[in-house]
Amino acid sequence: MPDTDVVFAEAGEVLGPCTGPALLASLTHNPKNGVTGGVWSVTAGDREAVLKVLTRNKEATGRWAASDDPRHWNYSQREADVYASGLAQLWQPYGIRAPELLACVERSDGDVALWLEHVHGEPATRWPLARHIEHARRLGAAQGNAHTADEPWLSHRFLRQYVDSNTLGQDLLDEDEAWQQPLVRDHFPDGLRRDMVRLHHDREWFLQIMETLPRTLSHLDQWPANVRSDGPDSVLYDWAFTGDGALGEDLGNYLPDSVFDLFVPAARLPSYAADAYDAYLHGLRGSGWKGDENLVRLAVCASAVKYDWLTALMLAHAGEEQLDYGGGRTVSAELRYRERGSALAFLAGWAAEARALAPRLGFPEAPSGR
Repeated sequence: MPDTDVVFAEAGEVLGPCTGPALLASLTHNPKNGVTGGVWSVTAGDREAVLKVLTRNKEATGRWAASDDPRHWNYSQREADVYASGLAQLWQPYGIRAPELLACVERSDGDVALWLEHVHGEPATRWPLARHIEHARRLGAAQGNAHTADEPWLSHRFLRQYVDSNTLGQDLLDEDEAWQQPLVRDHFPDGLRRDMVRLHHDREWFLQIMETLPRTLSHLDQWPANVRSDGPDSVLYDWAFTGDGALGEDLGNYLPDSVFDLFVPAARLPSYAADAYDAYLHGLRGSGWKGDENLVRLAVCASAVKYDWLTALMLAHAGEEQLDYGGGRTVSAELRYRERGSALAFLAGWAAEARALAPRLGFPEAPSGR
């Protein structure tokens, strides 16, 4: 829990004095991340805000350790810089905005408190598919018109760093026993082992492709848990990874993540992804973008490499209790493995499409061939 005296003192400055009770409630977030000291809703009388604390003082090991390198994917102060620079509102003309920054407070212990607008709209975790597809169109319009930014604190080579930091279970990919665990054996589609081992084998090729494709300012953590509606607008939270990305990379993250965390049924992913991709292209063209759409398609398909680590993680955790994002409740292990297995098989199709498309666009052939 945070120091409530500090929080309520800041609330008085940010929200103004109030005569009613002040309440603090924790919000779902990734507690393993060393950058995040916590996220809370703060209510003071009839006023409210979201408080997110960025910290240098939290112990975190392995991949979730905070970094002081401004280019690192998990740089501790990036989100404060994104808000302070105004970059978080760059996409607002296209219907995607960040919550309003009410205050940025630098605390004596080195932590930074971001006081943000509390948005009450529908979370994207409960959106109908049509709203997700409209979000894809807006994202295309925003990224087709916005130039890349070159601030020194924006993440650089995010995808490579993120993928390379996920090593848990990789030794299991070639172990027969790991693939014979009941959850894996019963719920992963036939052929998935072959396809995921192949993706892992080709990982460096995919990363090089992604780093060579046309660039745009990217959020790099777009998934339904980070988005809410505000009337017709999308409100996008958690700008901690923001930086340079391939045009189409954000979409390639958003679509499978909709399924991996059980917000959209895996059976709907093929048609959903096709419609969202068409909407993204429509947004690009509508904003005046005149590039080769085959390069965008390659980026979306090659972004499957981001989930190279997920198969290994599923193998490593197949004998454990399954918790939802944030670790607040259990989820059905059978449902999770079935849905994720289907989504990984879909991504194997993306990877195959990328291997076929890349040589036609002048890129070298994948090590494993087509």
